Amino acid sequence: RKAILMIHGFVGGCYDFNNFHNELELYRKFDVFTFTLPAHDKFIVKDVKYGEREKRPFPPFTTSSLQQDASRRLGFTSKRTMAAAQSLYEGENIEGYGTIGLITYMRTDSVNVSEQARAAAKEFIVKYCGEEYYPARPNFFKSKEDAQGAHEAIRPIDLEMTPDKAKKLLDKKHYALYKLVYERFLASQMA
Repeated sequence: RKAILMIHGFVGGCYDFNNFHNELELYRKFDVFTFTLPAHDKFIVKDVKYGEREKRPFPPFTTSSLQQDASRRLGFTSKRTMAAAQSLYEGENIEGYGTIGLITYMRTDSVNVSEQARAAAKEFIVKYCGEEYYPARPNFFKSKEDAQGAHEAIRPIDLEMTPDKAKKLLDKKHYALYKLVYERFLASQMA
């Protein structure tokens, strides 16, 4: 639910009710805004609209979106992100498994996903989350027009290698990046 604060036709701000923990916090936010107005202006909520919006999931990672998200969420530099991604791609020496690659090629500007990966995602989502979490029609994403498309999006190679399993096998840096890639890919395939 969102509220748009309008004061004499001036849009003062758009506030998402879901971002406030309680009504008191919401009222404080509006109070702070109204105190910035000259004393003679009146505060009138002209309209409140309620409704639901369907939000599509984000596409799987490309090189640039991985770097941006790793910077924002993990505090990684681009160099650190790409070094960890390269290592996850080339393979980690994992006890009991040998040297295995955990993610697809990380230098890509495509958001395409192979049919094999899409089918594996469907099977995994239905098995562990339930049928209602898989969309009636699979999610497809458009790559930029100048995307080369030679590689698919960055994704985990095996969905059965969950972040929980990987946590025991990887160091902190590699685990954090793998978890980011894994969760983004899985979310991109869900309803």
